Amino acid sequence: MFSSAIKSVHFTGIGGTAMAAAAAAMQDKGFQVTGSDQNVYEPMATFLATKKIPVMNGYAEQNLAYQPDLVVIGNAISRGNPEAEYVLDHKLRYCSLPELLREFFIRGKRSLVVAGTHGKTTTTSLLTWVFEHNGLNPSYLIGGIPNNFSQGARFTDSEWFIIEGDEYDTAFFDKRSKFIHYQPEVAIINNLEFDHADIFENLAAVKKTFSHFIRLIPRNGLLLGNGDDENLQPLLNVTHCPVKKFGLGGDYAVHAFNIRYGPTATEFEIPSCKFHLNLVGELNVRNALAVIGAAKHCGLSNKQIQSAFATFTGIKRRMEIKGIAGGVTVIDDFGHHPTAIRETLRALRIRYAKEKIWAVFEPRSNTTRRNCFQAELAAAFADADAVVVSQVARLEQLAPEERLDPQKLMQDLKAAGKAAAYLPDANGIVAHIGQGAQGGDVVCVFSNGGFDGIHGKLLARLGKK
Repeated sequence: MFSSAIKSVHFTGIGGTAMAAAAAAMQDKGFQVTGSDQNVYEPMATFLATKKIPVMNGYAEQNLAYQPDLVVIGNAISRGNPEAEYVLDHKLRYCSLPELLREFFIRGKRSLVVAGTHGKTTTTSLLTWVFEHNGLNPSYLIGGIPNNFSQGARFTDSEWFIIEGDEYDTAFFDKRSKFIHYQPEVAIINNLEFDHADIFENLAAVKKTFSHFIRLIPRNGLLLGNGDDENLQPLLNVTHCPVKKFGLGGDYAVHAFNIRYGPTATEFEIPSCKFHLNLVGELNVRNALAVIGAAKHCGLSNKQIQSAFATFTGIKRRMEIKGIAGGVTVIDDFGHHPTAIRETLRALRIRYAKEKIWAVFEPRSNTTRRNCFQAELAAAFADADAVVVSQVARLEQLAPEERLDPQKLMQDLKAAGKAAAYLPDANGIVAHIGQGAQGGDVVCVFSNGGFDGIHGKLLARLGKK
């Protein structure tokens, strides 16, 4: 499929960060590249325009009339899409983005894959910065925008490829997890929990796909696993490759002690070295330990690693301060799983020990729209003083017995002593918080989407107080 006959490549769903970056990199390799998408938002619209890649607005059979040699079909594309149907009707060569990455960018390189339910983006960003800061010029693909880089993906000629390994499925025609394609030499698994209820039936199914990923690590590679995670432990008992554990609770290959949490940074020690990290919270200590283990395995020293840690400035949409208005700090966070929400609020409680913290949550992911985390979701807000939950997204698409029960969520939150409100949309939430918030308060918005521009609306409303 990936023969030398391929000269032209079309990307169906080019507007995504990874798809756009891969399209530009294929063009740099000398291929004729085109693309299509329903809508291409910033910053990728400007990025593609700068690269002078022709982008068709909307999906149509005529977009493929020139018969490209290869069509890369994005993860969001499903049967019924006119371009997908045309590809199948005319028997054109097609592949997923993970397949393209494997064959054109990863094969032959030293691939470091960061996987796990939580912390992938932060860990991948931190690991990439450690390599970049020390002059190794790695290729990388990250599911977010690190502040130390101008974009979430880059392809270089170096021997290193660092990639966020998502367990979500690859494409409508390939239901294996994306990370199966990434040829891991070093694999980090931060943790393992049930998630993505739209594709995984239960925790056992999630464990199964991670076990398949682990099987791909070569005997001269390394599996780095969180030793404190009970769900992960059975998967670490393999003999086909070296295994090292990291964590806080045991005498692991990489373990932290004397941890001191500050409002904007964390200090901790490992045997023989002290580290200072410009991130807050226990989850980020584990993320850092994984990075230390991988970087040292690849030949970097403690001094080189700490030098990079000292200049790491975080990731957009991870406890990102969007502004302060009327004395109220508005924070954006991508958290959309109970564990991620809980850990973020724990970290915020360290940073804002005495302030009132409002947690605003949009149940938008395919997991949190369902009731599989009904009780866990209420408990996740333990460190918030007030909780506001928006209307559950696309609720009509779920059977009544599958849906998150907002009324019970409100009851559970109020029983725990929280001021809680279930409000329909961003405008209603802005009005509610605008009336109740006082100078010095902190509002953290949890959503894996745009949430109707709620951050800007909040700042505008609070600025009038």
